[in-house]
Amino acid sequence: MQDLEAPLMYPRMEHPAVLVPGALDALYALGVATRDCGVSPRTIGLVQLRASQINDCVVTMESHPKFLLAGGEAPQRLAELAGWRTTDLFTPAERAALALTEAVTRIADSRDPVPDEVWADAARHFAPPALASLLLAIATINLWNRLNVATRQVAGA
Repeated sequence: MQDLEAPLMYPRMEHPAVLVPGALDALYALGVATRDCGVSPRTIGLVQLRASQINDCVVTMESHPKFLLAGGEAPQRLAELAGWRTTDLFTPAERAALALTEAVTRIADSRDPVPDEVWADAARHFAPPALASLLLAIATINLWNRLNVATRQVAGA
């Protein structure tokens, strides 16, 4: 949770992916590689937004809803994404992807960060290449979130 008395946000530095030669291209390439592997773009977008909410990454919390809405996502589903467990707006496959996202994103919060039941549910809904794609998408958004948060990147900048 963001400290309400924290100083106004300003970037601490230019984005690391821009400063390190080849890094931005590599991160974008990883994002492209996760497409067309059996997970819908809408599910990937929901996963990215949910991880960004957990990580309090204002940059991606601002940008990803725009992409999702442009792709036809319902505003109500975006509004209820943080409480996905308490609504029937998400499909079983989306719920499995979101549970996996939360487990992987909060990996340090538990002795068993990705419980067998979370893994098994995701594996029931996604074939191995799709599950691999989903895991790469989760890992990639967490990387972006951590870079953005650590360097205090500013939303809309």
